[in-house]
Amino acid sequence: MTKHVAVLMGGLSAEREVSLNSGKACADALEAEGYRVTRIDVGRDIAAVLDRLRPDVVFNALHGSPGEDGTIQGILEIMRLPYTHSGVLASALAMDKARAKLVMAAAGVPVAHGIVVHRREAAERHVLPPPYVLKPVNEGSSVGVIIVREERSHPPQELTRPDWPHTDWLLAEEYIAGRELTCAVMGGKALGVIDIRPAAGAFYDYDAKYAKGGSIHILPAKIKPKIYQQIEELALTAHQALGCRGVSRADFRYDDRPEGSGKLVCLEVNTQPGMTETSLVPELAAHAGYSFGELMRWMVEDASCDR
Repeated sequence: MTKHVAVLMGGLSAEREVSLNSGKACADALEAEGYRVTRIDVGRDIAAVLDRLRPDVVFNALHGSPGEDGTIQGILEIMRLPYTHSGVLASALAMDKARAKLVMAAAGVPVAHGIVVHRREAAERHVLPPPYVLKPVNEGSSVGVIIVREERSHPPQELTRPDWPHTDWLLAEEYIAGRELTCAVMGGKALGVIDIRPAAGAFYDYDAKYAKGGSIHILPAKIKPKIYQQIEELALTAHQALGCRGVSRADFRYDDRPEGSGKLVCLEVNTQPGMTETSLVPELAAHAGYSFGELMRWMVEDASCDR
């Protein structure tokens, strides 16, 4: 019997448009693989919609809250609908950047020095010596990220906006210069390392991530074999320490400049990595020998409850 797969996309977060693109790509590929697919733009009535449909599998293509933070996962567990990606605890933990760093550090994964601060405090004074990075503790896709450069004499005043659209709590981290590297984990296996270079500017921001031509991906990354292997091992360690399932992606900074510090740190683990045409995980999967359709099929067949 053909499996009925409900693809969750869109949703309520700041990453809605990216999720719609991811969801469409995933749904199209699953249909091409022979699955019966229902596409769902997720609203607050999602439990009622799923109860009416009763799909065999739920493919979670949501990004941000509530699709990536354990909320949707909890609904699916209660309804006993098998689903893709990580479960309740891993999703909630990985989404909280500060707490995720504590768990990763305890497992031996190097992380950047950082503190959690209220946005108003971060607007009043430099909470770390510049350069440093400010980011919402629970957003993805570089949403709300501010880089405070060395030459910036005053802290960022945009944090005082009355219409500030993110959480009031920010993670302030030391800025690590050098390369932006990422590694995907699929099941219990690392798929390789990409060196990401923004086409314009020095920051891999939202536009660099999702706009066509916004970034240049070098795969495999041209770094020392020992460092390449270390990143794969650290990505797998982080995936396991956080309790992730299915597919995840870990992001790193590596300062290998001639005058650099040599630091390698893990910035975060993404439990719902993007699946658009410019996304990194499909590219890494292809490098490891999986077509996009094969990747989608693996994720559907890996779906379960109690994740």
